[in-house]
Amino acid sequence: MLRAACHSPLMLLQLSKRRFLKACVAGSVVLALAACGEQNTATSFHGSDISGSGLGADLSMTDHTGQTRTLADFNGKALLVFFGFTHCPDVCPTAMAQLAQTMQVLGDQSKDVQVAMVSVDPERDTPERLAQYVKAFHPDFIGLTGSAEQLKQTAGSFRAFYGKVEQDNGDYSMDHSASFYLFDKEGNARVLIRPDASPQEIADDIMSLL
Repeated sequence: MLRAACHSPLMLLQLSKRRFLKACVAGSVVLALAACGEQNTATSFHGSDISGSGLGADLSMTDHTGQTRTLADFNGKALLVFFGFTHCPDVCPTAMAQLAQTMQVLGDQSKDVQVAMVSVDPERDTPERLAQYVKAFHPDFIGLTGSAEQLKQTAGSFRAFYGKVEQDNGDYSMDHSASFYLFDKEGNARVLIRPDASPQEIADDIMSLL
């Protein structure tokens, strides 16, 4: 059984503080870039305005059907991207639960939003496993995985950090950026959202682009 399906909402909120802070630090480089890319626009966001940054333009990963997906495939919907992996013990299931609650806040408008989790662990995250994982949180969520080269290209385009952490038992975990990337309906990167943003704040930023 997948770890995500075993967590209650209360357990998801009681995540390891050390791991959460570690993920926040991993995303600090992207947040700094976002601040540099901010523009004066008529729209006010809870997150950092990254309009004009071009982040994510080279997204190219594989979905659970084996189809290669790029930003163009999501035109017509607001796209919310998160980097994670299915063996993640706390940060990822907490983030996915946040996004599931965000869809509830959006109500009928959720049909105009696509949430996609990009796996930073393609070695273990097959398309089938990733699809099962994300859909445990919401039936419309999709998972994207692929080759090591696809991940390197995509993460580089997002300026997202990831790295393997070897463990004493011979297994490994992954460190990775934990921010949410929000794109408008035309596929333009618009908002970088903090990992500790509330579902209401995330929904507010999404609704401003719908």
